Amino acid sequence: MTLNLTGLEGKVAVITGAGRMRSIGRAIATTLAKAGCDIVIIGSGRLPEHYPEEERQAGWRDIESVAEEVRALGRRALPVVSNVADLGSVKALAEQVMAEMGRVDFIVNNAGAPRAGDRVPIVDIDPAVWRKVIDINLNGSFYMSQVFGQKLIAQGEGGAIINISSIGGKLMAPTTGAYAASKAGLHALTAAMSGEVGVHGIRVNAICPGIVTTSRLDDLSAEQWQGIVDNYIPLKRAGEPTDIGAMAAFLCSDQGAWISGQLYSVDGGQLAGR
Repeated sequence: MTLNLTGLEGKVAVITGAGRMRSIGRAIATTLAKAGCDIVIIGSGRLPEHYPEEERQAGWRDIESVAEEVRALGRRALPVVSNVADLGSVKALAEQVMAEMGRVDFIVNNAGAPRAGDRVPIVDIDPAVWRKVIDINLNGSFYMSQVFGQKLIAQGEGGAIINISSIGGKLMAPTTGAYAASKAGLHALTAAMSGEVGVHGIRVNAICPGIVTTSRLDDLSAEQWQGIVDNYIPLKRAGEPTDIGAMAAFLCSDQGAWISGQLYSVDGGQLAGR
């Protein structure tokens, strides 16, 4: 007997921060597409000159490339440039999604601020850098959850909101204050909202990845990578983006239908019991 995830065929998933080649967002988009979902792929509108060298060499085209992958899997794809940290932009995005896709079922808040000047002590961090991290990681997820949550309630068919957080929001380590605060706030948003929209059949959960092989962490040296794996990860490997995509698909599926308000560490065992 084969167990397959159900309840995903023909549903519409909106995924923010899904344009990078080596990324969690791309993996969630393609995993949900393989499971039967149509996908709205949201990106920030990166300019090609800002792409990493590997993306330029591969001819990568950000959200357009992910959209092509989704269509190749036989599903509809709608790539959209939107600023999740701007409420007006999110409202316009929601109207476009409803007009072009006809419905919405799953919201995956994956967009994240880049690692740029924020890994410093609180007493030293530039307030503008702090605001940018909070605006994208926390406020952006709030705007998306509020605006699309209203659409889910009005639609009246339940649904799921998944916030892509981090074990950093549980570790709260020194020199990660802005990032940790944004992710810990996201945990509070997840828990509170789950208790508010459950009556509408809407589940709200957070996935907290550990160290995952994405371009976001390319500033770590090979020695740093190996040190983290050897010293902190019981399963002795870094995560792959598809590990997070699989968890997202499960939480959206019928098989995850009685799960809400949870903060799942997907980290190879690094934060056992948390």
